[in-house]
Amino acid sequence: MKKKLAAVVALIGALLVGSVQAFEPFVVKDIRVEGIQRVEAGTIFSYLPVKVGERITQEQADEAVRKLFETGFFSDVRIEADGDVLVVLVDERPAIGELQFVGMKEFDVDSIKQALRGVGLAESRIFDRSLLRQAEQELKRQYLSRGYYAVDIQTTITPLPRNRVAIRFDITEGEPAKIAEIKIVGNKAFSEKELLKKFQLTTPGWLTWYTKSDRYSREKLQQDLESLRSFYMNQGYLDFEIESASVSIGPDKQNIYISISVKEGERYTVSAVRFAGNLILPEEEYRKLAQLKPGDVFSREKLNATVKAVTDRLGNEGYAFANVNAAPEIDREKRQVAFTIFVDPGRRTYVHRINVGGNVRTRDEVVRREMRQMEGEWYDAEKINKSKQRIDRLGYFDDVQVETQPVPGTTDQVDVNFTVKEKPTGNLMVGAGFSSSDNIVLSGSVTQDNIFGSGKSLGLQLDTSQSKRTASLSFTDPYYTIDGVSLGYDLYYRTFDPSESYNISRYKTRSMGGGLRMGWPIGEDDNIQFGLAYDLTKIDVYWDSPLRYIEFCGPGSDYDCDGVSSLAFTAGWARDTRDSRIYPMKGRYQRVSAEVDLPPGDIEIVKLSYQHQWWIPITERQALMLNGDIGWIESYGDKDVPFFRNYYVGGIGSVRGFKAGSLGRKDENDDAYGGTRKIVLNAEYYFPLPGMGMDKTFRMSVFVDSGYVWDQDDPIQLNDMRVSTGVGFSWSSPLGPLKFSFAVPLRKDVGGSNYKDDTQNFQFQFGTMF
Repeated sequence: MKKKLAAVVALIGALLVGSVQAFEPFVVKDIRVEGIQRVEAGTIFSYLPVKVGERITQEQADEAVRKLFETGFFSDVRIEADGDVLVVLVDERPAIGELQFVGMKEFDVDSIKQALRGVGLAESRIFDRSLLRQAEQELKRQYLSRGYYAVDIQTTITPLPRNRVAIRFDITEGEPAKIAEIKIVGNKAFSEKELLKKFQLTTPGWLTWYTKSDRYSREKLQQDLESLRSFYMNQGYLDFEIESASVSIGPDKQNIYISISVKEGERYTVSAVRFAGNLILPEEEYRKLAQLKPGDVFSREKLNATVKAVTDRLGNEGYAFANVNAAPEIDREKRQVAFTIFVDPGRRTYVHRINVGGNVRTRDEVVRREMRQMEGEWYDAEKINKSKQRIDRLGYFDDVQVETQPVPGTTDQVDVNFTVKEKPTGNLMVGAGFSSSDNIVLSGSVTQDNIFGSGKSLGLQLDTSQSKRTASLSFTDPYYTIDGVSLGYDLYYRTFDPSESYNISRYKTRSMGGGLRMGWPIGEDDNIQFGLAYDLTKIDVYWDSPLRYIEFCGPGSDYDCDGVSSLAFTAGWARDTRDSRIYPMKGRYQRVSAEVDLPPGDIEIVKLSYQHQWWIPITERQALMLNGDIGWIESYGDKDVPFFRNYYVGGIGSVRGFKAGSLGRKDENDDAYGGTRKIVLNAEYYFPLPGMGMDKTFRMSVFVDSGYVWDQDDPIQLNDMRVSTGVGFSWSSPLGPLKFSFAVPLRKDVGGSNYKDDTQNFQFQFGTMF
């Protein structure tokens, strides 16, 4: 429609403005173009119906004028005859040389220029004054989408050299309008406060300056209304309706009022769930998949989950295009609903080809070796989903999409297309942070997780803090063999001086070493690891160090050990079924590891550890985390366990409310020297930060921590364990993860004055990971 209108306007312009000097037909001996500044002469020639040596008529000249006007390049076009010379005279429209935005703070200039390009206004394009009004409206629309209802926009056009213009938008943004009230009427079964918890939009709160959830958005309101509808449908209100949703703004354009009228209807229970159609599986198996049972309160979420479970189950049997639908039978008098779920599995299909696309740098084999669905096998939805998850876990891609397409000319074959979107996998990072135990933490690293698209990783890391300094180089090949056996190498140099920031007996170590490690997958979520590492540690002790530290270095050591060597063999097993490694809500993580220091090293110890972490979902956004971590170190030789290999407990990573590493026996200087037995138990209930809506980057928690360490000569008594409780907060900020806690010890100073504990109520950590 716009193109037709432009053609009409151009034609009218040609009739009113453009002109053709009346002339008799003649043979053109030459063509002369006058008035062009930016447009090439060849562009003009391409619209002329004749060339030099050809005859031109009056009708052809009129048609040329019309076509030149339609280009939009010219404000005036004339064609004249100067003897045997055809003269084309044009007045070019100015081009847009520059777009300026003065007073704009809410938006990025590039994003606004992209939006204006959509209405035809952009730098280097021909200036059309009629588009200015559309541009102003688009700018206002952008501001209204963020709640700036009082925005004022003034436009100025300034001529520039070479027939160009600068367009300046002077913007007075004003203050964004805030949602002053959200009112729900007609609700009886649930309070307004409970219903508003389902909304993204909120009234102003103490964190809305960051979340901006108090700014009105039509899209967010529609999402909130759907969330409200889903909530009622999941609570059994089958006839629930949203009768109206009105939005009004105050005279000052600063306050927005939202009113929602609902009709709840009656609550329904499920009277029966039946399965019909082509039931290729035993009916009992379908019933096991049903999330809704007779007598349950109706839930749309559970009904959809039942349909999906049946569809996925059929997909696992090769029925890629199964059609499963639920038909309700409503008895409004009894307030009951029965469902008949009709099953049409369709044809069983094979996977013809698996195609991988979007991987420009990453090799095909890196993606294909994560596949669990194979070509030529029955289509299996579970294997395809597992393949997608494994590809996503590689960390090389921003997005992984799977699409299934029928093979043309067949009825029982499909192609499965995996499309990935690559992201940069090489990182050069420099960071700084602060923690309550280490004070300033500086870190830097150079890593490449996908060298030359091979899936191998190489990393160099440097870290420094008040107590620790580390330089390490590591290399990992996750598929050293085709079966998924991984191989890695590590080299490191580190120093540790815990007395600088921990309440630990005074000593200092300088270590260097290297190791070889291998891993074997023994299941989709399980793997075992083996490693062999050599370490050489130089130890410095001081005149005020505990006697046991000085004696470890031997008589005449002059408070230092020239070098303590160790050759450690490690073995471990791990299983990870958590739904997310960053924001877990359900699943478990288990880890068992053993370390044996072998001759001819100077250290002869065995170290065993076990950790079990269990995430239990309570609601959609709340979860309970239970964690247990135990450790045991034993010497099998003539020497005791080296003091610098001891466990240390206390602080934000173990038992909050106590200073880092401070629990356990104390030396004559009242400093902790750790122990060879460790138990740490944590119970933490996570929930969203109030006022943050659905934002996962903020989480709060209430917790109970318990733990202790025992020396090798101490009997393990659970009565020794310290206990604390408190609240925690975590934020995945743009600058790095932040954690803090406020804890109150519930059980401390057990065992008399020799066990005086160092407490620390407030603890935090910031920026230690980038």
